[in-house]
Amino acid sequence: MNYRLESDSVGEKQVPSEAYYGVQSLRANENFYITGKLLPKVQIMSLAEIKKACAIANKNAGTLDAGISDAIVAACEEILNGKFHEEFIVDQIQGGAGTSTNMNANEVIANIALEKLGKEKGDYKFCHPNDHVNMAQSTNDVYPTSLKLSIYKTGLELVEKLDELYNALMAKSEEFRNVLKLGRTQLMDAVPVTLGQEFHAYASAVARDKKRIENALKEMLVVNMSATAIGTGINSSEYFFNNIVPTLAQVTGLALTQCDDMIDGTQNIDGFSVVSSSLKTCAISLSKMANDIRLMNGGPKAGLAEITIPAKQNGSSIMPGKINPVIPEVLNQCCFAVMGNDFTVTMACEAGQLELNAFEPVVFNRIYESMTMLINGIDTYIVNCVNGIVANEDRCKDLLYHSTGFVTALCPVIGYKASADIAKKFLKDGTPIVEGALAHGVTQEQLDEALNADKLTRQFDKH
Repeated sequence: MNYRLESDSVGEKQVPSEAYYGVQSLRANENFYITGKLLPKVQIMSLAEIKKACAIANKNAGTLDAGISDAIVAACEEILNGKFHEEFIVDQIQGGAGTSTNMNANEVIANIALEKLGKEKGDYKFCHPNDHVNMAQSTNDVYPTSLKLSIYKTGLELVEKLDELYNALMAKSEEFRNVLKLGRTQLMDAVPVTLGQEFHAYASAVARDKKRIENALKEMLVVNMSATAIGTGINSSEYFFNNIVPTLAQVTGLALTQCDDMIDGTQNIDGFSVVSSSLKTCAISLSKMANDIRLMNGGPKAGLAEITIPAKQNGSSIMPGKINPVIPEVLNQCCFAVMGNDFTVTMACEAGQLELNAFEPVVFNRIYESMTMLINGIDTYIVNCVNGIVANEDRCKDLLYHSTGFVTALCPVIGYKASADIAKKFLKDGTPIVEGALAHGVTQEQLDEALNADKLTRQFDKH
């Protein structure tokens, strides 16, 4: 392999001649073999958008040569077209508050630009990673902005997936609208409900989660570009300071705004905590729903067996014929990981000192993983579980009619004590609820009125 010699503050180092990354990227690659995960495509694209916008703004400010600016813009457009992504070689989790990621982008873009200018890679006097690609910038505004753009874009995918889940659950709610079953509190027999109402409740929770996430994502549209090192805008022109965010908004098509307080916007990263918290809350709702589905599907003969979910694979290497609820189980596990990731984000957001938080890399790594796992977990849950759920209506009725679920409806007619006596006699010797009620003087007409399915489940139904 042929090499070119590059140098930085640490010293000289050989870089593969064909590489578009440079010495700082290579050092980071050697130092940070942490997760085995390189930058996701969405972050590479976001970095290219930022560098493109900066080159345009600096050109318009008259601080960057037009030819160099045009070459940088062209290089960024190559990356935005999907090229050179393999040149981003830095692990997602790294020391240095994201400097390695920023420099990886600066070096790759500089070397692409050099070739467009007819120069050799590494001949940085014609287009320098720091002096030109990183002009009027710092890692401390570029990196968090790239994270915010990436999280916002990925968050929109999650919102879309939650919409799909909501629609799937609403379809099941309508399908199961008249499937009467026993409701349970604390896993004990309670009062009647319809299976459709239960699925509507799941859909309602998903709708709230979607709204929370949408609101949280708005935090990602406020960026600190032109803050440079600590928020004072050092080494940035006045034109750049006033125009970089509108330029970036035009490049990305996003409604970006600049921080009101740039010092605050550079050292405090609580917006990431808001997003992570919304993901955790969503995970709680989804995991609870997956628990319910596993319970109602349990059996097929010795459990509740009120529903049947699609059989997706063999459930045991030793028990023939066993089928497990693998799709709700995997959704549960995705949710557990999201909840754990939120704790990591909480600790990292708290751990900043003075003018900067150095722990943004792990914040992004955890939030991006959470979003990705939720997107993928929800997708398989819809396709391989929810859409194929079947109601076992006879089983639902059987469990309901062999429970004390009807007794509560008799309280307005004969009072709590008499209703409790009926329930106890039913549990003791199996005397049917209806028979016990008639023995307590309830008329058939009163029974029919009290035990009417619509009255039992839809007295105040808005749906």
